[in-house]
Amino acid sequence: LLESIGEEASDDPKGARKFTSFGHLALYKQPEEDDQQASFISAFTTPGPKERATSNHKKANLGVLLGVYLPTIQHILGVTMFIRLFWVVGMAGLWWTLVLLAICCLCTLLTSISLSAVATNGVVESGGAYFIISRNLGAEFGSAVGILFYLANTVAASMYIVGGVEVLLMYIVPDMAIGGREALHDTDPLGPLYNNYRIYGTLFLIIQVLIVAMGVKFVQLLAPVSLLCVILAILACFAGGVEKAITAIESPVKCISIAISISLKRSLDKNRYASFSRAPIAIDIAVIERTMNTPLSTKNVSMSHRQPSSLHTDNLDPGYMQRDEVLPGVPGKQNAEVVQDVTSTFFLLLAIYFPAVTGIMTGTNMSGDLKDPQRSIPSGTIAATVTTSIIYYALAILFAASVDRSVLRDKFGRSIDNNMVVSTLAWPSPLVVTVGSFLSTFGAALQCLCSAPRLLQSIAKDDVIPILSPFARVTAKNEPLLGLLLTTFIAELAILLGAVDKIAEFRFLSLLGALLCFFIMFASDWRLALLACGITFVIYKYVEWKGAKKEWGDGMRGLALTTAQYSLLKVEDKDPHPKNWRPQLLICLSTHWSKELIDLRAMSMLNLAAQLKAGQGLAIAVAFLKQSSDSAKDKAHAQDVKDRLTKDMVKARLRGFGKTIFYTLDQMSGCVSTLYQSIGIGGLRPNTVLLNWPKMEDTDEVDLFTEKLICGVTNENCVLVAKGITEFPDANDRLIGYIDIWWVVMDGGILMLIAYLLKQHKVWRGCALRIFAIGDNDPSKSEEIRKGLQKYIYMLRIDADVFMVNLLDLEVSDEVLEKTAELEKRQQSIKNEIRVSRFGLDGNLGSLLVGREESWRGALMTTDESSLQVHKMNTAIRLNHVIIENSPSSQLVLLNLPRPPKNRGAFQHNYMVYLDVLTENLQRVLFIGGSGKEVISIA
Repeated sequence: LLESIGEEASDDPKGARKFTSFGHLALYKQPEEDDQQASFISAFTTPGPKERATSNHKKANLGVLLGVYLPTIQHILGVTMFIRLFWVVGMAGLWWTLVLLAICCLCTLLTSISLSAVATNGVVESGGAYFIISRNLGAEFGSAVGILFYLANTVAASMYIVGGVEVLLMYIVPDMAIGGREALHDTDPLGPLYNNYRIYGTLFLIIQVLIVAMGVKFVQLLAPVSLLCVILAILACFAGGVEKAITAIESPVKCISIAISISLKRSLDKNRYASFSRAPIAIDIAVIERTMNTPLSTKNVSMSHRQPSSLHTDNLDPGYMQRDEVLPGVPGKQNAEVVQDVTSTFFLLLAIYFPAVTGIMTGTNMSGDLKDPQRSIPSGTIAATVTTSIIYYALAILFAASVDRSVLRDKFGRSIDNNMVVSTLAWPSPLVVTVGSFLSTFGAALQCLCSAPRLLQSIAKDDVIPILSPFARVTAKNEPLLGLLLTTFIAELAILLGAVDKIAEFRFLSLLGALLCFFIMFASDWRLALLACGITFVIYKYVEWKGAKKEWGDGMRGLALTTAQYSLLKVEDKDPHPKNWRPQLLICLSTHWSKELIDLRAMSMLNLAAQLKAGQGLAIAVAFLKQSSDSAKDKAHAQDVKDRLTKDMVKARLRGFGKTIFYTLDQMSGCVSTLYQSIGIGGLRPNTVLLNWPKMEDTDEVDLFTEKLICGVTNENCVLVAKGITEFPDANDRLIGYIDIWWVVMDGGILMLIAYLLKQHKVWRGCALRIFAIGDNDPSKSEEIRKGLQKYIYMLRIDADVFMVNLLDLEVSDEVLEKTAELEKRQQSIKNEIRVSRFGLDGNLGSLLVGREESWRGALMTTDESSLQVHKMNTAIRLNHVIIENSPSSQLVLLNLPRPPKNRGAFQHNYMVYLDVLTENLQRVLFIGGSGKEVISIA
């Protein structure tokens, strides 16, 4: 702080006291601080043991586009959009599909907005979503949700890979299927179709793991190529839909060739087009040829696209079907007709399709490789969420307007010769959509395999689950290789499940927190939802049992400070993390208490304390009584004072406790020290002392103020000293103007915190906040500090204007010399007075004055000290002039409280004179001295 006006101050125990001023001011000079920018930034943060350690690993430094927006879009636009959205429209109808999409997209959008709010409210380290959760809800919640989120990303990679295999074998090269084309129609979970999924899925997984192992920068450069193909496929769908809606032509579509043994009760017209009266049917071309005794070209069989208006009408309402039904309520033959393989309901469709809208955390999980996570994550994530939501809505409407309902229900495209239904809309070629859908699975799986190991590495790095410690290691290129190997193993286990619809159910293990997410979980599968909650509880209790010794200032421990007995046991009896720090007030009142008279100073102190209670902290008001505790009369008086104090606290709307304490002149120091050390219980004890500036003519009051302030600093409490307390407003006032912070010293942000708490109260709410920082004569350095301070208050979401003030090196004025001479004259007269008073006094008082003389010797100066005193007085006067010039009508001025000297004589007759000069002609001043424990953290 003002590196002790008067005596040299002791070293700051917490290292939080950094100077904005430079060598041209005698009071603020601190030669060891050479790197001004480093000292400026370090004053604002309280890093964990590993979070701020300088890393030897290189970051990719990705921006918004390559780091968040494109990876998130690529993750969201996966295979489900191409191979399941049309089927959802066919089952649920357009109206209910739009409701389903609204639920899914609203869930992700609200999550994105909440994520952005947290990501921009502090520093986001590597670990993304896990880092945010663990630093806000605690190690237990962070670990539980983080592990499940990691598993969800890993299993999602498997889902995308299996979906890609389905596209490849069903629609691109069916001849690659092991067991031939016939194997593609066996939907038994242990049949040849799912075995193909498992074999080819494993091969694809190995290929993608090798790509990811080459580094995140390589993946993010390769990803746009895949995403471009996906975008082209989507555009081809819209182009084809518009083209067919305008021309209303019949597009040739081949029929599937499956042996059937049923009599044809359907007819072929003279043009030999298949006209179906019931539903898409699997037709054997050879059977048709034998029936008609004429060869039939497959090109002559087509699916007619009707007018958009009629299609839209047919596709509006839901038409859920049971397993093995060909139409709602109409059973079909599995080997002959297109039947459903599952019983469809709205909640089943929600469960299957919801993974298509997830993936919004992709950019967040890459936070360790982002150049500016606080800027990139919000803009990139929200933009990607809105973009993909628009695409989903447009595609759903397009499918309902362009494709017949019976074809929409054909999940695998069996009635159109194993073609993808979406590809029938494509223009100019169906291959554009088919290849695009395949590459979408490739890109989405890459993003999952890239982000999941980094999430695991961040959990392991925090060392809250010891068994994961080996996965904290990374390569020289900052790649979590061990995490990638574990991710590959888990993904392979998921691939062995084989089916996209089965894997999709496990997607919800990571969705916890919001009510909408819980609804989706339990609506999809309540058994798996309960299992997810159970796993979360087990991990939470395990981390809690292991101790959760990581101290990140999470909300759970902050909440414990405001609850009752259970919270007292919950709160650890040690200094809280800076994020949990709040003013726990000890209001020290020294006045002449009376039942009849109201002391305005005491009442104003209680009003000020009430206005600081936006922090919802503890408040204990203590009345100091100069009397003995042995007398019954004095005890009765103390009880009256306590009752009066309690009533005054109610009147001031200050919730807290009132106490009284007795003291005598010879016990003053011990009483104050004992009070500071013993008051409170467990972790709930005062950390901030609120004092009133004493009447300088009242020696006893000055002595008591001296003890309170010195003991407060010695006990590492934050100290607030109100000067001009009778001018402070009461609860009924509404002030308009400015609250000015004169930030002479970067003390960790305590001045800003107190100002912010005051502005939360209705009395000060109408005041604007201004910050004046003492700068350097070098404009470039001052501007550098101003920008750093502006960015800091933006990250804290504090609305304030920042101004830099330069103090020029002026000559020592006559005013300075005059005030310094008065100070020296006063010191000499005090010394002479003590020497005279010592003679003729009784022993006790004489010994007391002897002690005072010893302490006052520190106030007397040698010639060299006198010269230094002149420079300090010069600084105080110049700073006072600057404050008056810039804050002439401010409602409140907040100043750093200089660290008091240890010598009590120097305190009273040097230190207090300087503070008086520093605040001369200022209406309301609040001195604030931080202990270093209340450093505001942005991590």
